Amino acid sequence: MLIDTHCHLDFPEFNPDRDEVIKRAQANGIAYIINIGSSLSSSKNSCALAEKYDFIYAAVGIHPHEADGFDDAMRKEIEILAKCGKVVAIGEIGLDYYKNYSKAENQRQLFESLLDLAKDNDSPVVIHSREAAEDTLSILKNKKINKVVVHCFSGNEDFLKDCLDLGYFISFTCNITYKKAQNLRDLVKLAPLERIFLETDAPYLSPEGLRGRRNELINVKFVAEEISRIKGISFDEVARVTTEAAKNFFNLR
Repeated sequence: MLIDTHCHLDFPEFNPDRDEVIKRAQANGIAYIINIGSSLSSSKNSCALAEKYDFIYAAVGIHPHEADGFDDAMRKEIEILAKCGKVVAIGEIGLDYYKNYSKAENQRQLFESLLDLAKDNDSPVVIHSREAAEDTLSILKNKKINKVVVHCFSGNEDFLKDCLDLGYFISFTCNITYKKAQNLRDLVKLAPLERIFLETDAPYLSPEGLRGRRNELINVKFVAEEISRIKGISFDEVARVTTEAAKNFFNLR
């Protein structure tokens, strides 16, 4: 039994066969799916998917790429969505200084606003942080946010250590299977298994051998297999420990 803790089933790449993709995931041992909002419309669609399928849950949030368009009206709509019954986290939210599709100051304003919402709702947060480790940690600590997962972890060893010292969880994707991703595999080795979540970030980041194709939820098994290999433990242990940790973190029923 596995959990895909971060995917984007609402994205247009899945429009032709979304139901079939979901059925394949369930048939292949994916017990829970958390669909992650990345914009206001995506968050609405994430909630709709969660209402349609018993084993799908939603996170609602606005990606830092969307920060330049953020306003009070959008914040109020996310606040309403956050109260929907199957919303288990606020996310994905954070900072992206790599692509800088939105101004850094607007990203920080959006991030702080949605962290306040998470704190008010006592909700976990799903963090996107790219080339922004220092500011990400500074804002999280200033807001006293404790229930955190840093998704698609791509930072360095210092960032990993800081996150673990703060009690955060780390989520790895299929990119740990890439031939040139030894740096990520080294981080997997350092991170305690009980603080790791599995994700696909589908439709992105297909595993080695399938790169260039749409990623699917069933490929979360490749993440589990690679972690098993790196840590020298069984696949079953990886599945058991990561699933239990994710169920507790997101309060999955």
